[in-house]
Amino acid sequence: MAVLIVSAIFVLMMIGLSIRANARFRQEKTLPMQWWLSRSEPLSRSVNWSAPRVVALSFTPCLAIGVLALFNIAAVTLTPRPGQEWMAIPILIFMGSMFVAAHIFHLWLIEKTLSR
Repeated sequence: MAVLIVSAIFVLMMIGLSIRANARFRQEKTLPMQWWLSRSEPLSRSVNWSAPRVVALSFTPCLAIGVLALFNIAAVTLTPRPGQEWMAIPILIFMGSMFVAAHIFHLWLIEKTLSR
């Protein structure tokens, strides 16, 4: 049950970030999804591809929902090895934190690209 609650907290955080970003980028029709990386210019101005605003802002939360749902199913159905029963929550916190960090980084890159 704790695994499900922690997963829900991370998913709700990401959805909240997306809702806030949707309000901030309301005037934009499409948002950048991928940038060209080069050694001479680490944060290049060239965008490889863009997506509609709703798709761009919901991609990472949807990916997190899928991965965390699989994690929850595995936590409920699979039996851990002896001595590793306590590892589910720390691993879930690490995974959820990485999803939130990636989403915040993506939103930061969008903001930086659009403000130019």
